[in-house]
Order: sequence, then structure tokens, then C-alpha cells
Amino acid sequence: MMMWSNFFLQEENRRRGAAARRRARGQPNAQMTPEREGKIKLALLLTSVGATLAVLAVGTEFWVELNTYRDNGSAVCDAAHLGLWKMCTKRLWQADVPAGRDTCGPAELPGEANCTYFKFFTTGENAHIFHRTTKKEVNQAAAVIAVLGLALMALGCLCIIMVLSKGAEFLLRVGAVCFGLSGLLVLVSLEVFRHSVRALMQRVSPEPPAAPALTYEYSWSLGCGVGAGLILMLGGGCFLLLTLPPGPWSPLCPKWGQRAP
Repeated sequence: MMMWSNFFLQEENRRRGAAARRRARGQPNAQMTPEREGKIKLALLLTSVGATLAVLAVGTEFWVELNTYRDNGSAVCDAAHLGLWKMCTKRLWQADVPAGRDTCGPAELPGEANCTYFKFFTTGENAHIFHRTTKKEVNQAAAVIAVLGLALMALGCLCIIMVLSKGAEFLLRVGAVCFGLSGLLVLVSLEVFRHSVRALMQRVSPEPPAAPALTYEYSWSLGCGVGAGLILMLGGGCFLLLTLPPGPWSPLCPKWGQRAP
């Protein structure tokens, strides 16, 4: 009988300890110091800049500009700019083009514009730009990778908000991984898009009329994507450093270590 009473007493103590640990996880972490909370908020501010740039890059269509040459014997010239979802062709007045520029553009100049969304994800059709044809598989891959990067970025923001509001510090490492992967995916999407531009320039239609000579230059949306990818990876690294215990860094950073009595 004594053996059974000891067994039930130990089992009750075990259940109480497990319940106490569960309540501790559900409550705000009282051990988070104002200094540590400030570091997390500073890293979150950094990643919010990267998130803003990422959304701006993915949502705009100034990733690359395609420009025809000006010496066409006409008072107008054609240019185009495109992104992941949409392309716009523009007819510009040659008088508006900066002097000394051999090609038509830049695309921000006022002119007659015609913008259409790509049909890669709806009807599966390729787009035709200046008698050149896109390679839809590469364009689709770039768009899907960019969307996955945005999804991971949103998940990372949610994890860090839970850390600050609920004290769930175990989510700090999850958020760091999400931000790091999102930045990497954004950069991979940019590289895949570059391959799609090269494929577009090479896929010239053999049917008349002859395709005009083109040049291309990457625009500000792609620059925002590069900055977003680097900042998100940097922010993920900052969050990851905050998850490391201070012990191993004590010889290098005495401020973090225990003070000698």
C-alpha cells in the first residue's frame, strides 16, 4: 500500500510540475530585460525596412527596361518595362529623350502607354514584346519564388511580434530562420528573373516584320529587391545572434558575462 501511495504522490507532483511549465510558457516572459527587448525591436525595425523594399519590388513592374534605338527615321520611339506580373509598352517622343542617349527611354518619361498583365498563371500563354517571346516557365518560377519569400517574411514578422507581446522567446530562432530564408528567396527570384530576360532577348520571332534591335537595362524595382534581400538576411542574422547564449561570448564581450565578485 505504501508503494502505491508513493507512486501516486510522485505522479501528482509530475503533473503539477508539467502544468506549471505550461503556464509559464503561456505567460509573458518576466526574464526579458528592457535591453534585450530593445535589441529585438531594433532588429525588427531593420527587417521592416527590408520587408517594405521587398513588397515594393514585387508589386511594381520596373524590374527591367527594354529600349529600341532612336535612329528609326520617326519622331517617336518605343520602349517597354516589365516586372513579375505586368508589362507596359510606351511610345515616347524623341524630343523628350535626353540628348546624347542612343536608345529610347527612360521608361518614366510621359508617353502613350499600354499595360497588360502576363497570362502565365491564367491561360498559360507566353507574352510577346517587340517580336520577342517570353519563356513562361522561367517567369513563373521567378514569381513563385518571390511569393514564397514574402510568405516567409510575413511568418517571421508574426514570430517576432509573438516574442515581444507574449514573451515566447523560442520563436525568436524561428523568426530568424524565416527572415534569412525570405531574403535568400528574394535574391534567387532576382537571379531567375535575369535568366528570363536573357531568354526573352534570344527568342526572336522569325516572322516578318523584322524584330527591332533592343537593349535592356535593369531598373529601380530590381534594385529594391537586391536591397530587400540583403537587409532581410542581415536582420535574420541579428535575430539569430540574439538567440545565442551569452556564455561563449564572455571572453570577447566581458559586458555580457558574469561580473566577478
